[in-house]
Amino acid sequence: MYNACMDSHPIMFRIHAVQRMFERRISEEHVRQVLQSGELIEDYSDEMPRPGGLMLGRRGARPLHVVMTENTRDDELIVITAYEPKSSHWKPGFKDRKL
Repeated sequence: MYNACMDSHPIMFRIHAVQRMFERRISEEHVRQVLQSGELIEDYSDEMPRPGGLMLGRRGARPLHVVMTENTRDDELIVITAYEPKSSHWKPGFKDRKL
């Protein structure tokens, strides 16, 4: 599973991710920062065709979630989407979902 060392992995952005990032005013730089220094908070490897998950990072003081997958065959990371989590759906700290 992804080890938060993106320096050795090219990063690809799905069209959906680029569209949502534009709509949500999230920069590529912010997403790269989450991939580099963020925390994996949910592992989706059993639910996806490749290893992947949800990462939590910060955009200044604001939390940022990035859903990503790892293409081990081509040694690249693929960003599926990025968003600012809503406190109505997440517990304080934005690591755990509210039931």
